[in-house]
Parts: sequence; C-alpha cells; structure tokens
Amino acid sequence: MGPTINFKVTKHGVQTAVCTSIPNEGLNMDTEVKIFSTMNTTKIKSSLEVMKKKLKEEEKEAMEKVTVDTVREERHVAPAHYSMKIDSFSLLSEMVDNSYESREFEASGYKWKLVLYPNGDKSRNGDGYISLYLVMADTTGFSPGWEINAIFKLFVHDQLQDKYLTIGDGRLKRFSAIKNKWGFPQMLSLSIFNNASNGYLIGDSCVFGVEVFVIKNEGKGEHFSMIKDPSGGTFTWEVQKFSELTKEFYYSQVYLAGQHQWKLKLFPNGHIEQRGKHLSLYLGLDDCTKFHAGWKLFVEFTLRIRDQVRSHHHEKTIRKWFSASEDDWGLTSFISLTEIKNQSNNFVVNDSLIVEGVLNRLSVLKDFDGASLIRK
Repeated sequence: MGPTINFKVTKHGVQTAVCTSIPNEGLNMDTEVKIFSTMNTTKIKSSLEVMKKKLKEEEKEAMEKVTVDTVREERHVAPAHYSMKIDSFSLLSEMVDNSYESREFEASGYKWKLVLYPNGDKSRNGDGYISLYLVMADTTGFSPGWEINAIFKLFVHDQLQDKYLTIGDGRLKRFSAIKNKWGFPQMLSLSIFNNASNGYLIGDSCVFGVEVFVIKNEGKGEHFSMIKDPSGGTFTWEVQKFSELTKEFYYSQVYLAGQHQWKLKLFPNGHIEQRGKHLSLYLGLDDCTKFHAGWKLFVEFTLRIRDQVRSHHHEKTIRKWFSASEDDWGLTSFISLTEIKNQSNNFVVNDSLIVEGVLNRLSVLKDFDGASLIRK
C-alpha cells in the first residue's frame, strides 16, 4: 500500500501537506519529502480552477433563480421606452413603507407606471429581493371587459460595465380590469443588488427601466432623488396674544424652502374631534396650483412647539406624500391643551407661543434634461 498524503488547499495554493500513512518498509523522512516533492502541482491548480468555476456558477444560478421561465440577458442598449433613476436608494428604502410608483408614461398609446418594491414584495414571496412591476395606469374610458396584451422586459443598469441586465419571460401578458399589474417579485436578490462590485447600486444610485413591445422610442423618463435639510427648511412662527385667539385656525406667513412655498396651519383650540382637547398643527404647501397634474412630493418634516426657557421642546416627525388631494399634513392631537397651559412647560411665555416647522428630507423629481416634473 502506498503512502497517504493529506493536504490543505486555499485560494492561494497549497498551504500544508502532511504524509499521514506510510508503511514500515524502510521509508524515512527523506522518502516523505520526496513523496511530497513529486506531487502533481498541475492537478492542484486544476482543482482550484474547478472550485472557482463552481463558485461563479453558483452565483450565476442565484441571479437567475427568479422563475424557471425567466430569461435574463445582458445588453449595452438602454431601455427604449422608460427609465427611472433613483439617486438616494437607501433613503427611499428606509422611508417608503411598501412601494414607490413612477410617474405615468405613455407607450403604445396607453399609459403605464413602474412600481418598485425596494425591500421586496413580501405578499408574493419577494422578501430579500428587488420586486418590480409594470402597471397599466389610466384605463378611463375603456369599455367593459377590456384587455390589453403586451410583452415587456424590465431593466437594471450595470453602471460599472455600462450595460443592462434585462429580465423577461417572452410571454404575452394580458392586462385587464381584473389584473392590471405584471412583473417579477423576485427580480434581483438584494444581496446581489447591494454588492457594489456587481454595478447595480453605485454611490446609492441605481437605474431601472422597461420596454413594452413593439413601440418606437418615446425618450421619456424621470430622475427621482431625495435631498436632506433643504436650504431655508426651518421656519419659525411666533404666535402673539395666544390667549386671545378666537378663530378656528390661523395661517403663518409663507416660507420658501426647497424651491416650494410652505405655511403652517394652527388650530389653537383643536380640530374636529380634538376640539377643546388638543392643539392641532399642520404643514401645508401654498403654491401647489402651479404644479403639474398628478404631482406628488415626499416630505419628512418635524413640527415643534418650543420650550422658551429650557429647550425641552415638544415635537413630532412625520413622513408623508403630498399631492393635489392632500396638500397639508399634520396631527389633530399634536399636544394637549393641558400641557400648553401648564406654565412649567414654558410653551406660552408673555402670552406668546413659538411654533416651528423643519423640512428634514424632500423628494425631487425631474426629467433627464433637468426640468422639474412637479412645477410648471
């Protein structure tokens, strides 16, 4: 029986080699060294290459594990019909409770939206993945029982290689009143997407896209980003003669911040069911009549009543989407009237109440030429 040699191989080569079983037919240390020295290093290198290849195949298999019918390809040509660039993906993932919808875009004579789940569509086993869908947006005027058939591909931009990963299954999808959303709940695993070496998320920026076949290039798109602490984002309103306020509500002056006009709205004796119990406070957009139809604006803001002596302020932070139908947000039960009237809280000093609004984060939506898609 020949000698048994155990050796440990790392990605850098042979680290250790030990002769563990040598028959007692006169073999000495010189024999052991000779056995080791005659090992076929070519076979070791070959084993390493096999291991590396296997790892690459496993990674590729993980990327392709969406559905058995999903086809994944790479190409250098950008999406023909719509692209959605997100500059602050981590903030969007943190702030959005479920999904983010793109603006409406037109392709093949119909209006569509992209719906992105940055943390995965958990209702469809998308946990741990990027989920992306194409949705028919405007079906006004369609006849009962309408159906629209389309073939589409979704895209993710590899910014390092400047090429696009396309995801589709080549099948005709039937959009209808019953089912107007199609896509991929397991489009791309978050572990792969978040790994900068793959090129999909670089500097917290990423690009998704879609093609709906067969359509000429519309060249439309949007660029969504979030800004922190916009210029002029803190505004202070001193409400004098607070005890003499008799109207249901009062407006502050208009403040300019983040290229928009804002104002605070105060209900000194409470609003709706909180009347007589709580002070109600809101932040509102003052110039939304100058916005494009269908506009929306994500805002994280803080409302505050100042403690004028010890800086033990009373404040609440709110995250909301502002729109034409909801152009102000706040709290009906912002602070109890009992707390306001308690002199030890120092909220009312010399019959003066100081109210503040602070814009912490604000969404920005532009086209690819840099023009605002919110303001006219």
